[in-house]
Amino acid sequence: MKKFLLENTGLKIVSVLLAIVLWIFVTSRGQSEMAIDVPLEFKDIPAGLEMVTSSEKTISLNIKGQERLIRNVKSSDIRVYVDLSKAKKGEGIYYISREDIKLPRSITITSINPLSVKVVTEETVTKTVRVLPIVFGEPERGYYMKSVEVIPQNVVIEGIWSEVRKVSTLKTESLDLTGYNASFSQALKIDLTGKNIRLKVNEVTVKVIIGARTQ
Repeated sequence: MKKFLLENTGLKIVSVLLAIVLWIFVTSRGQSEMAIDVPLEFKDIPAGLEMVTSSEKTISLNIKGQERLIRNVKSSDIRVYVDLSKAKKGEGIYYISREDIKLPRSITITSINPLSVKVVTEETVTKTVRVLPIVFGEPERGYYMKSVEVIPQNVVIEGIWSEVRKVSTLKTESLDLTGYNASFSQALKIDLTGKNIRLKVNEVTVKVIIGARTQ
């Protein structure tokens, strides 16, 4: 047996090498590579912190695989995560590795650019502000708006301090009183146009008292 194994050693080595080369040739046939930009996703932000800005919104990947698979790959098929679980208030650099990227089956990554992203975080704060009712129009002839009340009068807003501090009051959607001749209540959404904050409640009740004019 030993003699058999040692016979024609050179020939056997050449055969193995040829087999490896043939395998590489076969498996590489039809391989293709392409560049693709993928949106970044930020995960595991610690409670009490919020992301304010990031230096990158997308990341450029070079991916490789069988040509028939590569040509059908879309950016939505790939997920790139930035782990913020160790984030602290302020500016930080977070690195992206292959382990942070989820790819379709049989697709591999050849390069990642950039390899890191700068993220700024701020603390989450809350604040109580008053809600002002916005009404317009005139009730039916012979009637007038006696009073208008918002329930609740105050709501809690939430967000990063740089945004929350800008808000002192909020307004409701506009309510048209045209043609009314009796008191009524209506649920209205709170207008957040131009404000980067969140609400504990999204709407309030506006109670309008309509009175009759005396002759």
